[in-house]
Amino acid sequence: MNATLLIELLTEELPPKALPRLAASFAQTITEELKKLQFIAADAEAVAYASPRRLAVQLPQVLAMQPEQRVTRQGPAVAAGMKDGQPTPALAGFARSCGVEVSELAVVSNGKQDVYAYSSTKAGEALSALLSDVVALALKKLPAPKLMRWGNLDVQFVRPVHGLVMLHGDAVVDGEVLGLKSGRVTRGHRFLSQGEVSIADADGYARAMHEEGKVIASFAARRELIGHKLAEAAAKLGATIAAPDALFDEVTGLVEWPVVMEAGFEAEFLQVPQECLILTMQQNQKYFPLLDQNGKLMNRFLLVSNIAPQDPSFVIGGNERVLRARLSDAKFFFEQDQKVRLDSRLPRLANVVYHNKIGSQLERVERLQSIAGAIAHELGADAALAARAAYLAKADLVSDMVGEFPELQGIMGMYYARHDGEHAEVAAAIEGHYHPRFAGDTLPEGKIATAVALADKLETIIGIWGIGLIPTGDKDPFALRRAALGVVRMALEADLDLKRLLDIVANAFPTGKLSAGVADEVFGFMMDRLKNFLAADCKADEIDAVLALSPSRLSEVRAVLAAVAQFKALPEAAALAAANKRVKNILKKAEGDIAAVNPALFAEDAERALFDAVETLMPAVDAKFAAHDFAAALAQLSSLKAPVDAFFDGVMVMAEDAAVRANRIALLARLAALFNRVADISLLAE
Repeated sequence: MNATLLIELLTEELPPKALPRLAASFAQTITEELKKLQFIAADAEAVAYASPRRLAVQLPQVLAMQPEQRVTRQGPAVAAGMKDGQPTPALAGFARSCGVEVSELAVVSNGKQDVYAYSSTKAGEALSALLSDVVALALKKLPAPKLMRWGNLDVQFVRPVHGLVMLHGDAVVDGEVLGLKSGRVTRGHRFLSQGEVSIADADGYARAMHEEGKVIASFAARRELIGHKLAEAAAKLGATIAAPDALFDEVTGLVEWPVVMEAGFEAEFLQVPQECLILTMQQNQKYFPLLDQNGKLMNRFLLVSNIAPQDPSFVIGGNERVLRARLSDAKFFFEQDQKVRLDSRLPRLANVVYHNKIGSQLERVERLQSIAGAIAHELGADAALAARAAYLAKADLVSDMVGEFPELQGIMGMYYARHDGEHAEVAAAIEGHYHPRFAGDTLPEGKIATAVALADKLETIIGIWGIGLIPTGDKDPFALRRAALGVVRMALEADLDLKRLLDIVANAFPTGKLSAGVADEVFGFMMDRLKNFLAADCKADEIDAVLALSPSRLSEVRAVLAAVAQFKALPEAAALAAANKRVKNILKKAEGDIAAVNPALFAEDAERALFDAVETLMPAVDAKFAAHDFAAALAQLSSLKAPVDAFFDGVMVMAEDAAVRANRIALLARLAALFNRVADISLLAE
């Protein structure tokens, strides 16, 4: 019999942030295992359900009984199965265990050798005999590292478990998981339902939970409903919601029957920077702040309740009282912090350890000052302003507000710098130097902020790398990959020499603190990050061709990539790329130093013609390269196809005469220099 299968685990409140992952894993493992056991078709898809107190999965067209199973057992190798024409004890024993004579065994290959084997048909097992083990395996595979015990049971799970439903159609599938026997009874909403809900059949699960249990069992449906109700409430106020997707997900994981309510707080709290208020509402209370049409925070907010009282004023009032206490703390911290100048906090950074091998945060600030000033000079910006911004950039780490809300570092420093009368660019750079904080984040605005941001990220990378804490595999505790990607993104926009910057940063550390060659190693690390970043928009061979020359000015990379793409479209490109690859292979085998080309040693017209073509073209290509007209520089290489083809058709590079051979290798080296002026086009060869 085919019927829908339902499995539900009733628990205490599950971790809301992890709920989508738990539900997806639970459904995936059960589906995969039932496919392996042939209870469902290979293309069967599960429906996952997840609410704060339950994980469930629903699968259609599940068999009550497995199909017959063809089972093959493999025994001893054929080479060792017989001795003097008689079965060895191992072979005879294998045949007995299969219940047959040796003559009835087949010979099959196991991929390495021929072995004796016996195939038999095994009757399929009932779903009830195997389902408990499938569910137990799915629970074991859940991405929940922290488990707990409860009561006197010798079982562990992420939260205490109170019920197990396993239905095949309208019949209970007998079984036991985590010490619980299966049934058809679950529980609905703690307050809105009558308590127990009996599921009549697997297909009616979602409907029964909604109508009788007052639970929207589907995570996706609940999230969509929350988003719709919040948008509707915000629109009535002419406001927009200030909340990341993660907050919508987390709130969805906290409620079973979402009810949106509007609440507010005293306007006096709007004197506190809105970032503080927004963070308090989002992070501590899971509220949805509202912004007016100018992007300013309103003293109204939305909350999602898990109950639907006839009079919501009590729920609203309670939430307002809790928020008022939180905002009062934020207001107090903000007012207290402003009583002390930002620069007066710097001495306290001496007590904050940055890393025990490279000193305190104060020592780091001193490095950042010199590095930021040097980078600003490279950018043509005010080095003094950049140094001042770097000096103050970490001062808010010892403020009361950042102590309470670490996520506000930089933001509070900006506000306090403005309050102290610091230059506007200095204040902006204190906040901007943390950008980009994640993939897709905005870059710092202005040269001063860019200088400090580069100083901050490069100092981290060089310092941490230089003391041997290099990222390995998926381990990157100091987020060096993220910092490097931020540097790459800024360097693509700014006209800077990356190798020079790395040397500046490395030299800012005391002699002997860092490993030798750290700047070169980090440059290679940066090139890897750049390659990964460009891969989303460019072809791999084009990226390889450009990065093979280790470009130090990343601001030119995109233009060079565009030029390489144009070059590839030329009819001569494939032949020239192949020729350059051939030239590179010859030069790799060349022994000793390569001298200058001597035209007097030319013995063939083809080598003289190639030399004349190269010498004629070199100044023109150099001029286009100097003018950053990379496309034109590469396009001019097309004129080399004929003399290059003629050279390889009519000239033996490895001539017997050593002087002639060396001169031809020198000519090829000169050709390679011209070929690779913009990019290593040999890497474009197929």
